[in-house]
Amino acid sequence: MAATDIARQVGEGCRTLPLAGHVGFDSLPDQLVNKSVGQGFCFNILCVGETGLGKSTLMDTLFNTKFEGEPATHTQPGVQLRSNTYDLQESNVGLKLTIVSTVGFGDQINKEDSYKPIVEFIDAQFEAYLQEELKIRRVLHTYHDSRIHACLYFIAPTGHSLKSLDLVTMKKLDSKVNIIPIIGKSDTISKSELTKFKIKITSELVSNGVQIYQFPTDDESVAEINGTMNAHLPFAVIGSTEEVKIGNKMMKARQYPWGTVQVENEAHCDFVKLREMLIRVNMEDLREQTHTRHYELYRRCKLEEMGFKDTDPDNKPFSLQETYEAKRNEFLGELQKKEEEMRQMFVQRVKEKEAELKEAEKELHEKFDRLKKLHQDEKKKLEDKKKSLDDEIHAFKQRKTAAELLQAQGPQAGGTQTLKRDKEKKN
Repeated sequence: MAATDIARQVGEGCRTLPLAGHVGFDSLPDQLVNKSVGQGFCFNILCVGETGLGKSTLMDTLFNTKFEGEPATHTQPGVQLRSNTYDLQESNVGLKLTIVSTVGFGDQINKEDSYKPIVEFIDAQFEAYLQEELKIRRVLHTYHDSRIHACLYFIAPTGHSLKSLDLVTMKKLDSKVNIIPIIGKSDTISKSELTKFKIKITSELVSNGVQIYQFPTDDESVAEINGTMNAHLPFAVIGSTEEVKIGNKMMKARQYPWGTVQVENEAHCDFVKLREMLIRVNMEDLREQTHTRHYELYRRCKLEEMGFKDTDPDNKPFSLQETYEAKRNEFLGELQKKEEEMRQMFVQRVKEKEAELKEAEKELHEKFDRLKKLHQDEKKKLEDKKKSLDDEIHAFKQRKTAAELLQAQGPQAGGTQTLKRDKEKKN
């Protein structure tokens, strides 16, 4: 009998029994809480939005501290993701907070591929966790989980509609991360315009099929507040770390010539609503949704690409060992096929190279024969020319000898004629 069948029978045969007295396993929740508090928690936030929408200021205001970071400029050649991790402590609870900012988002003339670095970054965190999970020796209890738990998408307070860049980016991210849309610097538009703007944003998100994070309503303890807050999305927020004295209290606010905007006044903005929903009520649900929904989707797609399945064609459970063996045999078959193809390709290339070398050798022989014949012809011409010159030199020497002989005979003939004339005169 297979182990899966045994496990199924064990699950089906479970019975409920009463206890005769106190055992003590009702302390498990307390044990879990103590262990979790001892290990600490992690939470990762991705802030997406154009430069200058107050992302850094809002993070400082949310966590009531000053995070280190350099202000971004509008001169970035592309979108860069900058990640910073901080250790925070509140009472006896430790939180490892990672804030990821999208530097240069929306600053380029061509914004077509602005979302790609963000998608690649989120997938890279999923891949890192998957690789750790697939190791033989896993250390998930000490592994720093860098998967994004919440994406705060900052919308410019234009008062008109969403930009195409916002729609495209949120559409690409909604299956990978929990998106919470917020309107940054919402004190720049009037209250009536803000109400219409929220309605317009919600309508555009629905019509374009963008799935934003909905605060859960299945838990009765938070169903009412979460249901109410879902109707307030997107949140219109204001951030400020400056404290202003209002009445007898120091409060975070922004001062303008026309008045003061209080950050924690719900009549002025939705900052308190965002803080309640993001940190105080639904932080664990965001972590859980990231693991059970977005990561599981990525993991399933990756394992299916690797050839792993849950059931075989007969709808029976598919063991990991069988999947591994099948994949290994398939890989070995493909490897042998590629090896044979490479061998044939190598033989073909060798033959082609041999043919090229033979052709080159033939051309070299023909060229050598042509040069040899040309050399012989030149040599013959030179020999003929030399022979002609030798004949001319020989003829010249003969003419020279004859001329010298004539010159030598000339004076002797002249002396004989003079003697004859002298004798004739004497007589």
